[in-house]
Amino acid sequence: MLQLPGAPAFSAFRIQKLSDSIRELAPAISGLSGHFVHFVELEQELSADEHEVLLRLLGGAGEEPAPGQLSLWVVPRIGTISPWSSKATDIAHNCGLSRVKRIERGIRFDLVLAPDARLSEEARAAILPLLHDRMTESVLDDSEDAQVIFRQAEPAPLVSVDILGGGRAALECANTELGLALSDDEIDYLL
Repeated sequence: MLQLPGAPAFSAFRIQKLSDSIRELAPAISGLSGHFVHFVELEQELSADEHEVLLRLLGGAGEEPAPGQLSLWVVPRIGTISPWSSKATDIAHNCGLSRVKRIERGIRFDLVLAPDARLSEEARAAILPLLHDRMTESVLDDSEDAQVIFRQAEPAPLVSVDILGGGRAALECANTELGLALSDDEIDYLL
């Protein structure tokens, strides 16, 4: 897997607004920046020419994080393929990059801590909702963990619920066992 740092993900105004909101929740954080990071799953290693084409497609090389900097990586939700990924992968293939299996894009947030400060678990938990949408994105503490975004899970077999034979009890049981989170109104509607 290749990791290619990209351009800033936010305008100066947006990053300042986000920094101000984060400082209210975690005063230990004195600054913040956000840059795109492209994760590329390959069938085979790219040639130098192919690597150059890929960099141009993705907008060129960006900044690497400073050594020892506290960074968080926001990536598409684990187990999903983002619409951006589908489009970017198609474009790469149309540009002759057949060795590219899939491209995903995330955002690397670099947090600047005040001198002699550290980010507590409580402060980390408080700022995460400002950095990502938990319904569509996941947060990683280390860029090496990004390999998980390319992992393919085996689909679960089809499960059917016999509501004609079991009625409401069968549907409520399936609701609990399968984690469907159906409300009583939705159960009534399905019956």
